[in-house]
Amino acid sequence: MSNEIQKLPLREKIGYGFGDLASVLFWQTIMVYLLFFYTDVFGLTAKAAGWMFFVSRISDAIFDVVIGMTADRTKSRWGKFRPYILWGAVPLAVSAVLAFSTPSFADTGKLIYAYVTFISFMFLYSTVNIPYTALLGVISGDPVERADAATSKFIGAFTAGIIVSATALPLAKYFGEGNDAKGWHMTMMIYAVAAVVFLLVTFLSTHERVQPIAKEKTNVGRDLEDIIQNIPWISLFVVTILFILFVCIRMNVTTHYFKYYVGEQASPWLATFFNFFLGIINPLIGLFGGKEIALFEETHKFGFEVLASAFNTVGQVLSLIGVALVPFFARFLGRKKAAIILFITALVCTGSFYFFKPENLLLIFVFQAIGSLAGGPISALLWIMYADTADYSEWKTGRRATGLVFSASIMSNKLGWAFGSMIAAFILDKTGFVANVVQNINVLTGLKEMMSVIPVAVGVIALIILIFFYKLDEGTMAKIKAELDERRKASEAGAATA
Repeated sequence: MSNEIQKLPLREKIGYGFGDLASVLFWQTIMVYLLFFYTDVFGLTAKAAGWMFFVSRISDAIFDVVIGMTADRTKSRWGKFRPYILWGAVPLAVSAVLAFSTPSFADTGKLIYAYVTFISFMFLYSTVNIPYTALLGVISGDPVERADAATSKFIGAFTAGIIVSATALPLAKYFGEGNDAKGWHMTMMIYAVAAVVFLLVTFLSTHERVQPIAKEKTNVGRDLEDIIQNIPWISLFVVTILFILFVCIRMNVTTHYFKYYVGEQASPWLATFFNFFLGIINPLIGLFGGKEIALFEETHKFGFEVLASAFNTVGQVLSLIGVALVPFFARFLGRKKAAIILFITALVCTGSFYFFKPENLLLIFVFQAIGSLAGGPISALLWIMYADTADYSEWKTGRRATGLVFSASIMSNKLGWAFGSMIAAFILDKTGFVANVVQNINVLTGLKEMMSVIPVAVGVIALIILIFFYKLDEGTMAKIKAELDERRKASEAGAATA
């Protein structure tokens, strides 16, 4: 297939991004709020939630590989990967709503319900998201076009992250009217309906273009052997686990951090910030006959719901801006070099949180903004590099297993989240955390360390592996692409004369 044929129209790049707009409505809610939901709303202990995260995500990580290999062998009029997006959208949405429902069971019944609904959700999420992610490797064979599509994917992801960060806690409080369980259930129902619509947009707007060169049938053993011998992929696999640990430990305790460590804060600059937007919104409300929202006094104390939502929203907005710059980073710095520079910046910003006191609210937000601007593009760059490892594997072996490469890569995400969530929950439990009471000094210190030095230690190891063990630079990938293009032309010419 020629390079010109693999150019992607803008509508398809945007449509592909809607897939992560849907997925991250669920994933961001789980990353940031599920541990808080289970401890402070659902009623599980931190230790029980930690074990549940670990067991469910480890089993799901294994399931990822099964889905990836199954998708690689799928044949339909819609291609290998798109059918899973179509048929999995509604079951995924239903499972998400059930996971954020709180039945009137005893403690044992609640724990069983949590295991069943969360594992079901994770399996269905994999069934949709792994084929969706693998689609990046086959919508075009051009690395630049794939970088643009990946950028759209992560713009969708961080847009969803902004939506969840800005609305989840306020919506849960609004719909709950004092009943937090009802509020979270209604909030997830809204997200679920929107996600189904977005996934259908992705299915209808995308196409699969890249076909394997090899004509012979593959088998599971050979596919696994290929990926085990793919050193660049193994390097990224380990880096991804550690990077997710770096992100996950912080995200799991952000709401706890603001509720129990930072607490209520009077913030003149935050009041000014909110009043600026109210100055824009109130006239619009007045046009429709609504009651204008009162402005904040400089001495107004903001609760943890507002502070955590604002903190997470700032992070997502700056991450989105960073992701929008990924094509610039990829073209002018190269994917690997850009990832290294951005990672160092994110580590420095995260480590700074160890020195912040509750009253240092402005510094907390400033360093969150800078760290997010640098950290946001890293995920997008890693996924582009995974597509490079799929090309490397095909170049080296003559066989292509895009679904397996991406499913095994997503498995690294799941492993990272499994260990990260478990570590965060276990540290909370070990320090003596009890929900909805004033915390002791050990809990407060643990929260501060989980926002700073603990993730930094993990991130430094990831950075070392990326620098010294991942060898696919820009020159190597240019050579690989040129040779693969020649092989495809030869394969197509041979098929035409057969």
